Amino acid sequence: MEEAIKLIKNAQSGVVFTGAGVSVESGIPPFTGAGGLWNKYDPKFIELDFFYQNPQRSWEEMKKIFFTCMDEARPNKAHEVIATLEKKKKFQGVITQNIDGLHQKAGSKNVQEFHGTIHRMHCISCGRRYETKDILLDTLPPTCFCGGVLKPDFVFYGEGINPLVYSEAESMAISADVMIIVGTAGQVMPACSLPLLAKQYGTRIIEVNLQPSAYTDGVSDFYFEQKATEFFAELEKHL
Repeated sequence: MEEAIKLIKNAQSGVVFTGAGVSVESGIPPFTGAGGLWNKYDPKFIELDFFYQNPQRSWEEMKKIFFTCMDEARPNKAHEVIATLEKKKKFQGVITQNIDGLHQKAGSKNVQEFHGTIHRMHCISCGRRYETKDILLDTLPPTCFCGGVLKPDFVFYGEGINPLVYSEAESMAISADVMIIVGTAGQVMPACSLPLLAKQYGTRIIEVNLQPSAYTDGVSDFYFEQKATEFFAELEKHL
């Protein structure tokens, strides 16, 4: 831990790469693994083709699963300390696979949301954009002024990653001197390739995960088998 903390304190262009595990302690369940959403629900409702063909059914499931728990969730100690690393100019920012917006709520400014966000929507007919907080979800599916159906701005199955976000995330990974991986199994492509890319460019990798991941044996220089809040609370003492 002392050596990892020294690396973090001396970082000049660090990056934090987060998955669902960083938000579990804020009350948001992961998608896979024990207690994962896909153990309870069929993920077909966020397949792009299914959404276009059955927008009402898709929205009924999304409202129930995403828009209640994520809207009520609050940042935890891990989110807060990650934001502090950026404020102290040690880290460039965060690359996250999460769509909950908790990094921004905690104060992080440079957040590359690799899989998008639930906090914005757009009309699939005219392209008009909305903030989710301005849309009532009493009647489903929600619609635009033009009458078109609104779609959340997170990446559905069968949908590509925003190329601008992808490019910026790659640049951050390549230029990082330290990367902290938090709460991801490293199995979802193409996001899982980013720590591998960073490693190729000489980045030191610190992993925080309750269980070993695809990175633990061949990629991570340090592996801490603990909750994200515990690790970052310890780090905070040294900052």
